[in-house]
Amino acid sequence: MKTATKKTSYIIAVALILSAIGIYLLSTFTNVERGYSAAQVAAGEAVFTKNCLVCHGVNGEGTANWQKPNADGTYPPPPLNGTAHTWHHPFSVLKQTIKKGGVPLGGQMPAFEDTLSDEEIENVIFYVQSQWSDKIYQTWLIKVEAPN
Repeated sequence: MKTATKKTSYIIAVALILSAIGIYLLSTFTNVERGYSAAQVAAGEAVFTKNCLVCHGVNGEGTANWQKPNADGTYPPPPLNGTAHTWHHPFSVLKQTIKKGGVPLGGQMPAFEDTLSDEEIENVIFYVQSQWSDKIYQTWLIKVEAPN
């Protein structure tokens, strides 16, 4: 009888530990602390609306066939809302791409280094990141940004 009680106690303890781990992991994908403020997002939205919306869309949805090159060989604007590859790039690469434009990468986006300040570029990135789900943002932080 004591062996059965020990076994039951062990199973309950393991179940509680696994439940706690599951709750912790679930909580890491909700209410993720973002590295920017609401004011930065609002400022970024204004810059996005003025400079990016015409190509990337109202909600950063990009072009439907963004993975297929145009007739001239360039790629159309990709989604920025977390449904494409934007979140695969570190902050520094996103910033550099906005500064230098998408042409060196096979795209059409013009360079904004003479148009936007560093702060405006950073705020645009914050606005774009605010469109990502917590899960995408958390994954970006851990797998993309942290190693850089």
